[in-house]
Amino acid sequence: MYLTIKATGEHANMISHLLAKNPHNLYDRTEKGARVRLVYTSFEPHDTEAILFVTPDPIELVKGTPDHYDITQYINDRELAVSSLFCSYIRPALGTALNGKPKADYMNWVDYQFDLQMTFGPVASDLPDHVVESLFQPLGYEVQMERGEIDYSFDLKNRSTVRHIQISGQQTLQQMLRQVYILIPVLDNYKHYYINEDEIERLRRYGEGWLSTHPQHDLMIKRSLRFAPLIKEYEQQVANDASMDTLLTEISTHSVEDATAQAESAEPLEIIDGLETTIEPPVVRLNELRYRAIVEQVSLLPQRKQVIDFGAGEGKLSVRLGQIEGVEQVWAVEPSMQSQLRAIDRFAKLEGRTDDVIPVITTGSLFYRDERWIDQDVIILCEVIEHINEVRLPQVIHTLFTDYRPQTLIITTPNREYNEVYDMDTEEIRHADHRFEWTRAEFEQYCTQWIQNRPYTFTISGIGEKHEQYGQPTQMVVFHRTGGQQI
Repeated sequence: MYLTIKATGEHANMISHLLAKNPHNLYDRTEKGARVRLVYTSFEPHDTEAILFVTPDPIELVKGTPDHYDITQYINDRELAVSSLFCSYIRPALGTALNGKPKADYMNWVDYQFDLQMTFGPVASDLPDHVVESLFQPLGYEVQMERGEIDYSFDLKNRSTVRHIQISGQQTLQQMLRQVYILIPVLDNYKHYYINEDEIERLRRYGEGWLSTHPQHDLMIKRSLRFAPLIKEYEQQVANDASMDTLLTEISTHSVEDATAQAESAEPLEIIDGLETTIEPPVVRLNELRYRAIVEQVSLLPQRKQVIDFGAGEGKLSVRLGQIEGVEQVWAVEPSMQSQLRAIDRFAKLEGRTDDVIPVITTGSLFYRDERWIDQDVIILCEVIEHINEVRLPQVIHTLFTDYRPQTLIITTPNREYNEVYDMDTEEIRHADHRFEWTRAEFEQYCTQWIQNRPYTFTISGIGEKHEQYGQPTQMVVFHRTGGQQI
């Protein structure tokens, strides 16, 4: 994966100061398991070109992740394709230019518009050429694309989706880099990290001054944020910014009395940094709502001394389970060593809290029987089953109901119908590692099958904001053992 930056015309060589890279030295670093190099292929007053070349280590990309043992994690294009992963290497290497913070002697060149050309690739994009062009042309760039040759001996496809993209135009180096930084993940439509509120801050910071007025704004926001709650939060923040600008304008053009009268008739306000702004209720993340719902369920159980949190991850839910009155032991079962280490750090902070039960982290899997988990009070699988291949799920269900026989089993999983609310495509799933996502009817059907000839009853409920047609984003089932013999 590479990014070429070329400046021509008068003062072209000044981009070296904005990049903060000496043209006579090779920039060679190791960043997040990748070798990152920058070298100047040309350095003349009227023609300067630098290329950033990144070579990730495919082993390092997956080492320490929950799926590092899965060979399919090594068979992909992530070590080659320009994507959000590539952007994470751009920030440390080109951060000075991206943020417009060169040495003081060169600050006046930050706003200088060079004749620039940037080429990057390979980009694995599902967008057609005319849509790719519509992302860059409104910004004033000429766009050229090259595709690799395809020569298959069988009828697969007649055109490669992989492209090398070149944009050129008169622009400041900082603005062009920021635009490429935002648009690369839009093109590739892949995120190597969990999408949360930090993504909103990235869009607002690097999209300032151009993103909100772009004709393809909605497409970029959808492919960057994906989920309706994040998109809604982004739109709310943008609206708040507009309201603040309006308020500041009114304050500067009206008398104090007029501004006071208007404020008294408006929505409730609070003071932030000396300015009044509309009070907005805090946004509660879906994960938080899941934890609350599970804790509430466990708190109501007559038998809850021993609790097992399967797929505990970093231990956030396990900590809350240990705070429930009547709980005497919490086992945080997690196969990933990386997550276990984070959980250990989290649990260590509980030392000295006499009212809390400190969870015990342990390695475990649902694919084999462990004598420790037989006949316990509560077993919890929070957002776990959708990460299991459906062909292996019956084995897991057998282990849970027939071998372990918990008094209560709590399972949460996504509601696929709710993806419509998130404006997701029909076949799209919420996370790349999900093996399936079920509708409410499918989930109820499976739950019914699971307890056939087994002494259990179940109740299903929803978690999260409710939609009249599509229900709630998360489904939760609570199985209660009724006694009798297992079959």
